[in-house]
Amino acid sequence: MDSQIMKDFLKGKTILVTGATGFLAKVFVEKILRIQPEIQKMYLLLRASNTQCAEERLQNEVFKIDLFRVLRERWGENFSSFISKKVVTIAGDVAKENLGIKDEKLKNDMFEEIDFLVHFAASTKFNERFDILMDVNTKGALNVLNIAKNCRRLKAFGHISTAYVCGDAKDGHGILQEKPFEMGQSLKKDSKLDIHKEMDLIKRKLAELQAMNVDENSMKCVMQDYGMERANFHGWPNTYTFTKAMGEMLLMHKKDNVPLIIIRPTMITSTRKDPFPGWIEGLRTIDSMIYGYGHGKIKFFLGNPNTIMDAIPADMVINCVMTAIFFHSNEPPKNFIYHISSSLRNPIKSSDLHNICHHYFMKTPCINQNGKPIIISKGIVVNSFAAFNIFMIIRFVLLLMVLNLVNKICRNSFKDVYDNQSRKFRVLQHLAKLYKPYAYFNSIFDDTNVEILRMATKVNLKTKNDELDFDPTSFDWKDYMMNIHIPGLLKYHKK
Repeated sequence: MDSQIMKDFLKGKTILVTGATGFLAKVFVEKILRIQPEIQKMYLLLRASNTQCAEERLQNEVFKIDLFRVLRERWGENFSSFISKKVVTIAGDVAKENLGIKDEKLKNDMFEEIDFLVHFAASTKFNERFDILMDVNTKGALNVLNIAKNCRRLKAFGHISTAYVCGDAKDGHGILQEKPFEMGQSLKKDSKLDIHKEMDLIKRKLAELQAMNVDENSMKCVMQDYGMERANFHGWPNTYTFTKAMGEMLLMHKKDNVPLIIIRPTMITSTRKDPFPGWIEGLRTIDSMIYGYGHGKIKFFLGNPNTIMDAIPADMVINCVMTAIFFHSNEPPKNFIYHISSSLRNPIKSSDLHNICHHYFMKTPCINQNGKPIIISKGIVVNSFAAFNIFMIIRFVLLLMVLNLVNKICRNSFKDVYDNQSRKFRVLQHLAKLYKPYAYFNSIFDDTNVEILRMATKVNLKTKNDELDFDPTSFDWKDYMMNIHIPGLLKYHKK
């Protein structure tokens, strides 16, 4: 699509963005402000106790970061003035009714002015406390929907989910469709999901723990484990995807006439080109393995070599979001669930990623604290979880048993070594457990709806390097990983 059409479309519009300090939300906010400075207004909601705290967070965590350098350079000394004219900071919380907004005038202004609402806010930790994830990802989606229902001129409500709510096809490579959930649908055929029951179970568990006077850390651990238990019971790999799926169910069941769009990205990587290549924040899914491998901390690659690692650059996700909003605002939606993914049209296998990483770090090694290059080996490919357990026994368990015995004989002379190895063992076990469902993922994601959206944009396609590109076939994985993603990851994640 010609970006001028999008610019004209956004001119004079007002947008509400939740979770404004989140990774994807920042890319969205930057893009809107850069390509169309003549938007009417952008309401940015973020969790904070008051407006002053919210504004400080917004400045420090959003507008001062490197992602906004192109915009800052464009506006120069007028940047702060531009932001203050276009952005309204809202202190709130999606987990609360009315998003925690107490100012009635502000609420009424929003209801009258908002054209688009894009809901990014989410808690994305796989094993966060069950109660926290339920409040943010499930109840939060419903709270945002209730705000959307009151927005009198709303043209589109975009909800950012994750493709992994679909679970996995256990019986070999299957194709996961862009289909909505039915209320109460479970990923296990023999079970029925009752969202209200899950909420009641959380209340009972919290009351039980409070009655036992457990400390905060113990409560956190219990609620983390309880969330994983309930997620696995219904067929989801972790509490995050479980609560996101329940959020989708509530949206579908209660949306009424709200023009809902659900965007399901797969694993999100650094920006491919917009506003510049390689920007990323934090270690995201596959990045923990890449970073640890490059720094010599991980000696193995967990996963079947033929597993397809479905990833997509962040700016392509945002381009899809913006395009979906554009088309759904101009015609009644036929499809409203979109898998923005790469596994069907431009797959990258686990073995490909392993080879690329090895090639990169052999060519450009990381530097240790002493200023010397970190020499890496090719590493071991652990192609099953049973093999991983054997590897851990050989690499750690036997060593820890010997060290424990030596410490008893030598009065803890090697206690520091034991503690260090024990810590590594626990961290690797934890990471392996969390990422096991993705390392041995059996499915690929259908993106028919996204392809229809891409085809619709070609009516107005004018250049190959279009600013709104979200076609996964438009780039080469090796080139992207070697020249953009891994350098960006190392640049922006420095300890």
